[in-house]
Amino acid sequence: MKTNTFTLITEGTVSSPAGFLASGVCAGLKRSGANDMALIFSKRPANFAGSFTSCLFAAAPVVLDRERVLSQPFAQAIIVNSGNANACTGEEGYKRAVKMAALTAEALNIPEEQVLVSSTGRIGVDLPMDKISKGVSLAASALSENGGHAAACAIMTTDTRPKELAVEFKSVSGKTVRVGGMVKGAGMIAPQMTVPHATMLAYITSDAGASNAFLAKELNAALPLSFNRITVDGDMSTNDTVLVLANGSSGVDVEADPRDAERFAESFQFVMSSLARQIVEDGEGMTKFVNVEINGAATEEDARLCANAIANSLLCKTAWFGGDPNWGRVLAAAGRSGAKFDPSKVSLDYDSTPVVRNGRDVGTPEASLAEVMKKKEFSVSLNLGAGEASFTVWTNDVSYEYVKINADYHT
Repeated sequence: MKTNTFTLITEGTVSSPAGFLASGVCAGLKRSGANDMALIFSKRPANFAGSFTSCLFAAAPVVLDRERVLSQPFAQAIIVNSGNANACTGEEGYKRAVKMAALTAEALNIPEEQVLVSSTGRIGVDLPMDKISKGVSLAASALSENGGHAAACAIMTTDTRPKELAVEFKSVSGKTVRVGGMVKGAGMIAPQMTVPHATMLAYITSDAGASNAFLAKELNAALPLSFNRITVDGDMSTNDTVLVLANGSSGVDVEADPRDAERFAESFQFVMSSLARQIVEDGEGMTKFVNVEINGAATEEDARLCANAIANSLLCKTAWFGGDPNWGRVLAAAGRSGAKFDPSKVSLDYDSTPVVRNGRDVGTPEASLAEVMKKKEFSVSLNLGAGEASFTVWTNDVSYEYVKINADYHT
């Protein structure tokens, strides 16, 4: 795939950018025996930025990483475990997160403050440090330039597949710059993250040279177009995290030339939005991908409120699963969203098929609307007739399988 500035790397991973290694190993945290610990390592100290859950019950690794994003100039490693969230574990949980970082630093012979930590899995269970210690040692020994895919597999919980990609672009000087990433998440997805302050864990790497402030700015700009526009079930996680590392191994300082900065921004936003979309496409039990598009709102906040109300409505999501074009559920969700608008000016379309005009049914045969609902992907487009603001949310349906997965869930 090509755009004006970047090319998609075949089988690209988080370790595709120069100077990055990764691994995925089994520490015994999962009952299934699947790989459950991942490590990302930059051969040189990297500039970095992070974004985290706004849930008040933020997990211990989130608390630790927030501190390091705010206080440390560089990061060099990210250690991740799945199978245990280390959330709602109190002061002891924080100490164990710190210990996890210290063990990783010792194994890699780097400063402890340059290690970031993530966890995902069951909430409220103490992190078994004997298994963590074993996993850190195995992960450090397994580091490889080709280890990105193994790392993406190791961070999964209810995910059905790893989610990863990488792109590259030519700088003004002709040098190649790469941006790679991986993400996990299929349920408990409704992140609303801030910089620096979702279970959704995302890791972006680049061999570009860039300052922490520049990376934070680009992350803040990309979030509304990626992870902050997705929802699977409306439940925000305690562990949502996005971490970005840029180590400069390409020899290109993207801040030195506005053209390189623009190319980096486009590549970075593409990686972020692609990873976010992959989460929705792998949502627990999903059968439909739904674009909820709000236009004509008085403010962006009104558009966001309206989009999220529809995207998180169980009545809407179950109707989509059943192929039922019941548009009254869409209008009802919009009406209770808190957005300000005149119902008599509202229009609704399913894809390009008219459904409602001026708040009333336009008479499109229900069979025609049902045909849209049968599609694997479709859009629910609502115009509030109140202004020029807009917002889009990517979501999916709720199926019997979603209920089964979450009724039976135990990592």
